[in-house]
Amino acid sequence: MQTGLDRLFTHCPDLLRGRRVGLICSPASVDVVYRHAADLFAACPAFRLTALFGPQHGIRGETQDNMIEWEGWARDARLGVPVFSLYGQTRQPTPEMLAEVDALAFDVPDVGTRVYTFIWTMVLAMQAAKARGIPFVVLDRPNPIGGLDIEGAVLEREWASFVGMYPIPMRHAMTVGELARLFNETEGIGCELEVVPLEGWSRPQWLDATWLPWVMPSPNMPTLDTAAVYPGMVLLEGTTLSEGRGTTRPFEIFGAPFIDPHDLAAALGQLQLPGVHFRPMWFQPTFNKFAGHLCGGLQLHVQNRGTFRSYRVAVEILKAVRRLYPQEPLWREPPYEYVFDRLPFDVIAGADRLRAAIEAGADWEDIAAADEPALADFHQRRAAYLLY
Repeated sequence: MQTGLDRLFTHCPDLLRGRRVGLICSPASVDVVYRHAADLFAACPAFRLTALFGPQHGIRGETQDNMIEWEGWARDARLGVPVFSLYGQTRQPTPEMLAEVDALAFDVPDVGTRVYTFIWTMVLAMQAAKARGIPFVVLDRPNPIGGLDIEGAVLEREWASFVGMYPIPMRHAMTVGELARLFNETEGIGCELEVVPLEGWSRPQWLDATWLPWVMPSPNMPTLDTAAVYPGMVLLEGTTLSEGRGTTRPFEIFGAPFIDPHDLAAALGQLQLPGVHFRPMWFQPTFNKFAGHLCGGLQLHVQNRGTFRSYRVAVEILKAVRRLYPQEPLWREPPYEYVFDRLPFDVIAGADRLRAAIEAGADWEDIAAADEPALADFHQRRAAYLLY
């Protein structure tokens, strides 16, 4: 199979010909033999690479979660082009950053979850391209967790933030190219958009069913297993529980000093949630929440990707923790991702309904039923913009 990066050079050689090109990329922007997009762009005689832009975690992927990175710009010592951060006080390319750019290209692998900020960096860059009157080219890549299964509530517009600007569900089952098409038309961006599509990918395929390598898209997304649990377990970022940052298996491992692993495993085991086993364990994070403290918790072992639903699992975990440890504070205080006046959990969830339902001990069936009308609308909106 070929990604948009591959096909740009083999099938679309004239798309950027003669232009000064800015490339938005990350460490994971590689082809099947691990050549980085920036190197391929710099070596291409058809156009000139004049700027690099890095999303959250930096163009080298070196910074941890929710860190405001350096402002301004630097120069890439090897390629000799300016490098700009798009994760700081400035999250959108400015006219000054685009002064030597005739076209913007986007080649940043996503993980298929709404709160992963890379797709929102794409949106802000599309807006900047529209304002400057330059084309925006998306080099498409597979959704690493497949293009079929959709999970979680649709974000409510009044809860828009940098972890969710437009109404899509937590697990959206779209590629970045498909999302760009959806946003450009339905959200009125209206930029001159070109999507270089994949070749040889089908929607049921996860990344490990392709020839493409897994390169960490961010420091706490080390494996495809992490991406599998992330659509639900990212909710724990908005709680006082450790989501496993500071361990070798973030988001698969979670817990807190006050949790008895066996009690929690027993409570969740009674639900017989499909596709997952909860293994009691203890761990000591090296950084982030409870750094250096012994925590009781569980590790999620996904046994069947087809039936496992991370979002429901995370909701049931939080309900069980609230029921077993009602005296412990559960909700993390602000700020979160540049939001200073709302609870982080609500920002991640895309509304405050889920937190209220967890506090009330609502049944999963009632939570899911409340989400269904917006999900049905998303399915309808999404259909017109699928490429595969």
